[in-house]
Amino acid sequence: MNADRQYQRCTRCVMDTTDRDIIFDEKGVCNRCREYEDRIAPWWNHGHGHEQELSKIISDIKESGKGKEYDCLIGLSGGLDSTFLLHMAVKEWGLRPFVFHVDAGWDLPVTVSNLNKVCSKLGVKLHTEILDPEEMRQMQIAFFKTGHAALDAPQDHAFIAMVDRFAKEIGVKYILNGYNIATEVVANPASWYVGAGPTGDKTYIKDVLKKNGNVKTHNYTYTTGFHHKFWLPYVKGIKTLQLLNLIPLTKKQMIQTLADEYGYEQYGQKHFEDLLTKFLEGWWSPTRFGCDIRIAWLSSLIITGQITRDEALKILDNPPLSEEESKQLFRQVAERLKISEEELMSYHDMPHTIRKYKNNQWAFQLGIKLYTILGLDKRIRK
Repeated sequence: MNADRQYQRCTRCVMDTTDRDIIFDEKGVCNRCREYEDRIAPWWNHGHGHEQELSKIISDIKESGKGKEYDCLIGLSGGLDSTFLLHMAVKEWGLRPFVFHVDAGWDLPVTVSNLNKVCSKLGVKLHTEILDPEEMRQMQIAFFKTGHAALDAPQDHAFIAMVDRFAKEIGVKYILNGYNIATEVVANPASWYVGAGPTGDKTYIKDVLKKNGNVKTHNYTYTTGFHHKFWLPYVKGIKTLQLLNLIPLTKKQMIQTLADEYGYEQYGQKHFEDLLTKFLEGWWSPTRFGCDIRIAWLSSLIITGQITRDEALKILDNPPLSEEESKQLFRQVAERLKISEEELMSYHDMPHTIRKYKNNQWAFQLGIKLYTILGLDKRIRK
């Protein structure tokens, strides 16, 4: 946060000046709330009014898959959104997705249990891609050495790359993405990640590895923003769809449906289905950078009418993790990385110097602007 700026929190949601780019109007309402009302809400209408559009898309997906084993692709993290998408795709829409999961070595027991229960009851085969543990260990340490936020980039990039790879290999024309306005419309502020390149940027990933240990990867799969955002959709005709935005949806409804249908277990805060992400978002980011990821997803729930601002503030009164759980996660992360707790803490306490790495940030930013202008990006970014 800019030390020269007086602390302020939005009077409608809970976004605050830890986002250095936030702007407030005369009533104290932030630019993200205003963008939601002006750009997102009129089209979305809480998922209502999209019945014909959804019906046409489902029909097109089924038509494209005739004579094939699969008609679409779903990447399953084990989190709430992608799991609910799988439920809708198979049980409600009658689709035949190729379902895959990337195991980067950080899956929690609750995640594995949920994956198995849901896929088993739906009768779908789960294709699990297990990443090379030694490569992932070295890559992860290289990213800790950057001093940046968004340190789970190695597994995030692998997930994007696997989406691209499987889409080509199995010959589907549709990728189903679990992103939804109801729970994720407010993106984490870009100012929290100053210095870090885009997760989907091969150039950035490789430069970090080169400059922080000269890490070599032989089994890791890479992709590029050009390949993911241009070549696949506009040359190969493979479309990525966010179908959860076309139905009425709330977080509470998603949780209840999955619990009733599959015995799905909740894992706490959003993204806490992954040990590393739980550690980074629950302890590392708040204590190293002063950034509480909860304010973005709580703001999403507030502006979409699912919780009140007062309810969100009560949640924020307490830290994401208890002191004991934070210590336990710290020990587990150090152990899995095969480094001492002292070395891990040294990365946490290193100076906040912006280290520069090669990246294609300009291209990603241009792509986001174009997608926003064309109405293809339904997320509030800044």
